[in-house]
Amino acid sequence: MMRLVYFLAFALLCAAGQPISSVINQPFPSMQAETVDDKVINIPKDTKGRVTLVGLAYSKKSEKDLSSWMSPVYNTFISQKVNPGSGGLFSSFVYDIDVYLVPMFTGIKAAAAGTAKRKAAKEMDERLMPYILFYQGKLKPYKEALDFEKKDVPYFFLLDEAGKIVYATSGAYSERKMDGIKSAIDELE
Repeated sequence: MMRLVYFLAFALLCAAGQPISSVINQPFPSMQAETVDDKVINIPKDTKGRVTLVGLAYSKKSEKDLSSWMSPVYNTFISQKVNPGSGGLFSSFVYDIDVYLVPMFTGIKAAAAGTAKRKAAKEMDERLMPYILFYQGKLKPYKEALDFEKKDVPYFFLLDEAGKIVYATSGAYSERKMDGIKSAIDELE
């Protein structure tokens, strides 16, 4: 009996770090979102021709896990864009991809999107503002197309230049998940 419990615990831990395979090679569904300064971005239409990392979160509870990604995503994919030449010796390891982190305001919570944007405009480092998008609308089409059911975790999707999902993962940041994203980017080059 104890062996079964250990096996199940091990299987769950392994599964938590695995990519979401059911959406791989599927097109990312069309999403219209706005920056803090009301610029409209349509994913994947406006990102065609660019590799793009999209992070989605649709509940307050997922914010903690989404926050765990902020610094690693910034350091890996954004810092060279906002501080050119800051990479020094390691500047040759720069990933030239688009990155968008998208809090999703759906249903009754959609009314809170404006308040969240105003708060972000006041409190957020302005260098990050172009990378944070706010989505207002229906959740169901994305839950179905992107196979995300756990509302307490963020989801990350790496899109190729055509807008097709080539890698997906969810939950709190881990080096293993970031390595998966970087490997998928390297395979696209």
